[in-house]
Amino acid sequence: MAKKLLVTGSSGLIGSEVCTYFSRELGYEIHGVDNNQRAVFFGPQGDTRWNQQRLSEDLPAFQHHEVDIRDRAGVLELLQTVRPDVIVHTAAQPSHDRAAAIPFDDFDTNAVGTLNLLEAARQFCPEAPFVHMSTNKVYGDAPNRIELKELETRWDYNDPAFVHGIAETFSIDQSKHSLFGASKVAADVMVQEYGRYFNMPTCCLRGGCLTGPNHSGVELHGFLSYLVKCNLEGREYRVFGYQGKQVRDNIHSLDVARFMAAFVGSPRAGEVYNLGGGKDNSCSILEAFKWAEKFSGREQVFTYVDENRIGDHICYYSDLRKMKDHYPAWDISVSLEETIRQIVAAWQARRSA
Repeated sequence: MAKKLLVTGSSGLIGSEVCTYFSRELGYEIHGVDNNQRAVFFGPQGDTRWNQQRLSEDLPAFQHHEVDIRDRAGVLELLQTVRPDVIVHTAAQPSHDRAAAIPFDDFDTNAVGTLNLLEAARQFCPEAPFVHMSTNKVYGDAPNRIELKELETRWDYNDPAFVHGIAETFSIDQSKHSLFGASKVAADVMVQEYGRYFNMPTCCLRGGCLTGPNHSGVELHGFLSYLVKCNLEGREYRVFGYQGKQVRDNIHSLDVARFMAAFVGSPRAGEVYNLGGGKDNSCSILEAFKWAEKFSGREQVFTYVDENRIGDHICYYSDLRKMKDHYPAWDISVSLEETIRQIVAAWQARRSA
């Protein structure tokens, strides 16, 4: 009998990749939980029903559940019925800017929704590994206090202590997070606490820029995907502050799913990992423009807004050493160049469909 995987946010970028990977590579029966809340948060351009339809058509053992994770009774009933062997929680309100406009929706989704899932898991499947998609925004703007150096096309760390990037020991306190970052901190700490207090197999994956060809990127969330979309459509991309030299590390959704599978295979209680592409897969916005132009053959149209987003990182890339130490068989398998090539090809295919 196949093991059962329950994925929240199953129609999103990471959720759908996890569904596909665990189904095709590991033979799991997939239970996807998604109510297309991304379309509510971001409008029609954030709609993920197309991805839900794709999963239903492509995966033989996929079952969709139209459940809102804020619905405590609904979540309890779902986990009591399904009793999954593994839970991957990717559902979230993911935008800094939207959070300030919808603080209750943001906190209820990110913090309360996570608690609903954790408590349901404790009651009905406490042995199931619980993988929570957290964010590097739990560190707030504290990374901006690291000594930096300005290069021709990017900022970089000038402190040798951060030559490998940000490690999990970096403080999450005494910094400005945005309301989104704060609600994700609450969820992150609760996932750790259920692991440590109840000895449940939980982990928080503090993601950097998670991306890939199935991303429904919008201006407020999904930097690389949205940048490529603007490039292909000749639409103006707005750069917010830091001369466009702000740096992010980018990890392909497949490598995220692969790490989750590694954790599920050998789970730990209350762990934290900084999940990103690392320094080798980092780029600035200016550098991303060049990659997009290379694969699309179109010049990037952009305008500069001389004001950075609140809590935005000037430079951030993840120190992957703890991940590789705990799970030495895992490493980045999709380069930044290949990731951007796939994103360009995917948007081109959608435009011609």
